[in-house]
Amino acid sequence: MENADHASEMPEESAPIPLTEPAGGTPPVISDVAALREACDLLAAGSGSIAVDTERASGYRYWPKAYLVQVRREGAGTFLIDPIPLRDELKPLAEVLSGAEWVLHAASQDLPCLAELDLRPPSLFDTELAGRLAGYERVALGTLVEMLLGYQLEKGHSAADWSRRPLPTDWLNYAALDVELLVPLRDKLEADLSAQGKLEWARQEFEAVRTAPPPAPRAEPWRRTSGIHKIRTAKGLAAVRALWEARDEQARKRDRAPSRVLPDSAIINAVLADPRTSADLQALPVFGGRVQRRYTSNWLRHLQAARMLPASELPSTSVPNDGPPPPNRWADKDPDAAARLAAARAALTSLAEHHRLPVENLLLPDLLRRTCWRPPEDRSPDGVAQVLRENGARPWQVELTATELSKALHATA
Repeated sequence: MENADHASEMPEESAPIPLTEPAGGTPPVISDVAALREACDLLAAGSGSIAVDTERASGYRYWPKAYLVQVRREGAGTFLIDPIPLRDELKPLAEVLSGAEWVLHAASQDLPCLAELDLRPPSLFDTELAGRLAGYERVALGTLVEMLLGYQLEKGHSAADWSRRPLPTDWLNYAALDVELLVPLRDKLEADLSAQGKLEWARQEFEAVRTAPPPAPRAEPWRRTSGIHKIRTAKGLAAVRALWEARDEQARKRDRAPSRVLPDSAIINAVLADPRTSADLQALPVFGGRVQRRYTSNWLRHLQAARMLPASELPSTSVPNDGPPPPNRWADKDPDAAARLAAARAALTSLAEHHRLPVENLLLPDLLRRTCWRPPEDRSPDGVAQVLRENGARPWQVELTATELSKALHATA
């Protein structure tokens, strides 16, 4: 099951070489315990970091779980593991993965569904984040592989329904290629970061990603319904909420993406039209479809319930927010805060350009806004550094930004 190493043949100055299948051919999908144990034995005998990736069924399924796990290690090869039939049998994989650094691209997208399988990295290298810190403007996996390794990866299946079984061969090739060159890419980026004096920065960022807690549930997630800006009244917002929650319940029970149960546009159209009868509702786009007609009474029932709510139970027409107002309102609400933010943004932009970094990686925009809106009593560099540390900034970020941010916090209108 050993794959030849594409990286050993890297071209130096030539057109990128297209890769349509792994060097060792399409790996079989591992779906039984015996094959998994054999794969884990081979992985354990391999050397170096382990490339890891997952494929989910976003846009098709409600739950963001992994439907395929890809792993590759030098001396072992590439393995495609179906975690659905093996969900309670993955301990051998967890054990072998616990003994090596993981290499992932955009790790924060994969780590949650891997954690659900009790697969957690002891350390990691994120090639997307490394690319950002190294100053590359485009950091998609295919782009970095082409620029740094000279290969063109197969494209086209990232948004596929990976819950489908059996998985087509071209999908499996795509999945295997996602880990084929991750470790060589890691090595190139590590050398680049080291040459720029940014390797320690990257290590701190990787550790922050690895140890990040799950995001807190969104307050009032229904407010993210696309097109909700068209709804101006509290009664209308209550109707959006009612349909959104009914859709979410149905999507959860059916394990279908909410947009496949009822598109956001259909929710907004129904609220604007305010239908009173089944015929009224079925006359609207989407609701007249064969499948949707089965649920007409359910949607109408929730719309009617929203109409009957007392004023005390209606949602606010303004979005609840525990943070500062939008920056475009600062000049009217607090001119000094607006001056602080302008000075801070200018200073951080200059720093980011000097160090060839995206400014949002230098300091989170939300942390910057909050600090400028309500600055600490102690606006000295030490005082600002303390606030940044307390709010999750990494040591390298604090070291680079505290002094400049301290100066900006003394700005006035």
